[in-house]
Amino acid sequence: MAITSAASRLGTEAFDELPKVELRSNATKEDIESVIRAVYLQLLGNDYLMKSERLTSAESLLRDGNMTVREFVRAVAKSELYKNKFFYNNFQTRFIELSYKHLLGRAPYDESEVSYHNDLYHNEGYDVEIDSYIDSTEYTENFGDNIVPFYRGFATQSGQKTVGFNRMFRLYRGYANSDRAQVEGSKSRLARELGTNSASSIVGPSGNNSNWNYRATNDVSPRRNVGNAVGAGDRSYRIEVTGQLFPKYPKVRRSSYAIVVPYERLSDKMQQILRQGGKIVSVTPA
Repeated sequence: MAITSAASRLGTEAFDELPKVELRSNATKEDIESVIRAVYLQLLGNDYLMKSERLTSAESLLRDGNMTVREFVRAVAKSELYKNKFFYNNFQTRFIELSYKHLLGRAPYDESEVSYHNDLYHNEGYDVEIDSYIDSTEYTENFGDNIVPFYRGFATQSGQKTVGFNRMFRLYRGYANSDRAQVEGSKSRLARELGTNSASSIVGPSGNNSNWNYRATNDVSPRRNVGNAVGAGDRSYRIEVTGQLFPKYPKVRRSSYAIVVPYERLSDKMQQILRQGGKIVSVTPA
């Protein structure tokens, strides 16, 4: 995919023609450290990693040439570090979504994939479930033994379903976002559309597409919902909100939404949201 203004708005330009991180036979110390950092970044979903949390034993084996990148990925995915961040505190469907994202670089395509991994975990346990991704033909064909897994869901590849492009946006929420710091918490992002075999609108990561919405149709023109964002100047801001209680009967607390307001109304709107119990997740230029 070439870098386009649409890709920029959707926040995918960082993945366009991005070089693969690979551990080669003539790798320098700096190369190996880059591989280690890339594995942690991919598998931990951009979450902060403390020095005391690092898998020092596995890192040493990789540095000494006694472990492949694939086995280092396996060690991280089976570690207590990974379980504490993504397994223990998430619903099972959310964990499966993240496993697809972290280990195969894509979103689940259909309900059967989620059901398969759900049954596998319950029947054979956590380690077998993780192995099923890393030992799969799909993993081997895309990453082999020495390429760090990367997000494939934003590119066109043989064997990928186009619906995966839409669904990847439900799992990926921007360069500065962490998989543990999203508004929807531990809930599944794809359960409804997987269950109904449907594809949702593409909504780019907060701060990257300024509330531009896309659908997987023949019409690729962007549509922008700016609500009542009319002001004297030419500056407007996008406010992402969660948990706001709307003053009507019956009372409804909206889980999350975004609104674009002009600069001169920004302060008043933020105060209104806070008075109604809402939490402002982000404020970005529109």
